[in-house]
Amino acid sequence: MIRLKNETQIQGIRKSCKLLADMYNHIIPKVTAGMSTKDIDDLCVEYITRHGGKPAWYREDFPGAACISVNNEVIHGIPSKKRHIKNGDLVSLDVGIDLDGYISDSAVTLMIGDVAPAHKKLVEVTRQCLAAGIAACKVGNRIGDISKAVFEVAEAAGYGVVYDYCGHGVGLDVHEDPSIPNVPSRGPNPRIQPGMVLAIEPMINLGTADVDVAQDGWTVLTCDGAFSAHEEHTVAVFKDHTEILTARD
Repeated sequence: MIRLKNETQIQGIRKSCKLLADMYNHIIPKVTAGMSTKDIDDLCVEYITRHGGKPAWYREDFPGAACISVNNEVIHGIPSKKRHIKNGDLVSLDVGIDLDGYISDSAVTLMIGDVAPAHKKLVEVTRQCLAAGIAACKVGNRIGDISKAVFEVAEAAGYGVVYDYCGHGVGLDVHEDPSIPNVPSRGPNPRIQPGMVLAIEPMINLGTADVDVAQDGWTVLTCDGAFSAHEEHTVAVFKDHTEILTARD
């Protein structure tokens, strides 16, 4: 069931999203080669808790506050003291915050140091996919219009669009209806309505769209070992516009 949010709820979600955007503005400049992914996770936890929030876990048993996925890891990478960031890496951060019961969700792929041109283009196109998806997220369109917009940008660049995982409703829980595929689907295709709060999140691979889950039971990997990028914003739909609640500086 899709839960349409009222003005009070959207204001609470907006505050949570503002905190998440501020957290990213604070930590992104601090992420450098040589850090462990656990170091990054610690930065997230410290900022969130210092400002009165708590991490909104993908699942309660996930071993970290942030999903930190590197290079060929698509999503749900586990923070680790043993995993160190290197020059040329792509590092995707996916974080949610619970602030007074209101949930925000956003992801960004960082380019560390001297990134190969092919990988830089992958990130740029993934950001274009997100922008296209958000532009299609307006009253009168359907969820499938978001999917189509994301897919067409990625397909034109020759990239694989992950189909096993998708965007979703958000705001009162981490994952709510509706699901928002990044590929055209024959599944449910509800009309976009005022009051929807959605997490739109393209996951785009340099090679095949196919993915698998690592032996740790969490980390999602590209099947061919090619790099992947992930971008996500939480947006709120109003009658005459759509607001990006997690917009960063």
